Amino acid sequence: MAKITWKGSALLAPVPPALVTCGTMEKPNILTIAWTGILCTHPPMTYISVRPTRHSYGIIAETGEFVINLPTSAMAKDVDFCGMKTGAKVNKVSRFTLLEGETVAAPVLAECPVGLECQVTEQKLLGSHTMFLAKITAVRIEERFVDSKGKLNLQQAGLLAYAHGEYFALGRKCGDFGFSIRKKRK
Repeated sequence: MAKITWKGSALLAPVPPALVTCGTMEKPNILTIAWTGILCTHPPMTYISVRPTRHSYGIIAETGEFVINLPTSAMAKDVDFCGMKTGAKVNKVSRFTLLEGETVAAPVLAECPVGLECQVTEQKLLGSHTMFLAKITAVRIEERFVDSKGKLNLQQAGLLAYAHGEYFALGRKCGDFGFSIRKKRK
C-alpha cells in the first residue's frame, strides 16, 4: 500500500483520555490527560505528561501524587470539558463524586470504573511537557466488573478512547492475550 511521509509528530492512537485527579479531598483538581501509559509490570509503573502551564502541574509537582481515572464513553463530554477548562478558574470536580484515595491523598472518581493511585518517583522535562513517572500503589475497580472468580471484565465498562482529536467508544473484542498461539480444545 502506498504511504506518504510526514515529519515526526505525536501521532499514536488510540490512547486513553484519562481524568487525572490531584490535590486533596479538601482541595481537589482534575485535568484530562491523553499522554499516559504503562511503563513496567514489576513494579507497576505508569506516567503522565503534563504541560508546566497547566494548573494541575504545580499541584502534582508539589504533592507527588495523582490518580489516573479511566472514563467511560458516556463521560465523553465531561472528559472534553476537563481538558478545555482550567481548574484555576472553574470548579471542574463539582461534576463528579469524589472518593478518598487508599494510598494517596488525591481523590478517586466514583464515576470511573478504574482508578490507578500513583506516587511520583521521577520528573523529566521533555520539552513542551514534563513526564511524571509514578509507581501504581493501588488500583480501584468498580465491583460490577469483577466476576465471582475474581476476573476483571473491563470490556464491559465501555471505556473511552481518543484518537487524533476525536473521542471513540471502544468496539468489539477481536481476541485475547495469547489467542494466536493457543491450542484449540477438542
